[in-house]
Amino acid sequence: MPSYPFYQVDAFASKAFEGNQACVMPLEAFLPDETLLAIAAENNVAETAYIVPAGEGVWKLRWFTPAVEVPLCGHATLASAHVLFAHGGFKDETIAFDTVKSGRLLVRRLPGGQLEMDFPSAPIRPVPVTDEIAAALGARPVEAWGGMFYAARFETPAVVRGLSPDQRALKSLGADGGGWDRGNFGCFALGGEDRIDATSRFFAPGSGIDEDPATGSWHTMLARILAEHFGKSEARCFQAYPGRGAHVGVKLEGDRCKLTGSAVTVIEGRFTL
Repeated sequence: MPSYPFYQVDAFASKAFEGNQACVMPLEAFLPDETLLAIAAENNVAETAYIVPAGEGVWKLRWFTPAVEVPLCGHATLASAHVLFAHGGFKDETIAFDTVKSGRLLVRRLPGGQLEMDFPSAPIRPVPVTDEIAAALGARPVEAWGGMFYAARFETPAVVRGLSPDQRALKSLGADGGGWDRGNFGCFALGGEDRIDATSRFFAPGSGIDEDPATGSWHTMLARILAEHFGKSEARCFQAYPGRGAHVGVKLEGDRCKLTGSAVTVIEGRFTL
């Protein structure tokens, strides 16, 4: 029976049980799509990343939730780079990942050990807060933006932490465009404990996940909102998933966003088909 290297990583985490879980599987070539999706469903974490060597310092990268392939995933990219640095013997400073829908992504190892990802940051636009969306979220946002996702700002971090949305209702709502299906909501408020600039949560029933513990793609949108509407081109963010939590540094540079975080390996083994 064929078997493949397998790593489970807590990304945007300084120790186990923080951040977001990602599975990373280095392959010589991509398996059939139905197999990649079946493995991701079996792993049953937010994303499974598959990496295939594509030249000196370059890997092809794809991401799958248990339900769909997604066009961009930050925490599983961070986890993939961590696996190559920590377990794959990669010694250079920067890894390049070539992706189908998000182009080339770069991950650089910083002197202190954190990893810095260079991602695209798509444009945003104001969108209305409808009664239907407010009811589904369980609280009315102060304002909202559309882009990759529907981004909703609330008055205080306490409101964000207390959200208990109707996931079934959220699945058919949201912003159109950006290459993502509806049903993906970033909810945030300015401020937070320990000089945090923004506290957020991310609900993604449209991607097969009720709530994602740490979401890099969402932070590329949040970084643009913070820079363009609140004068914070560089910010310290906290994703307040109950029981875990994730620290994400963001810095907007034109149409790109730098995301900074750490990762730890919690499981190493082989996946047998």
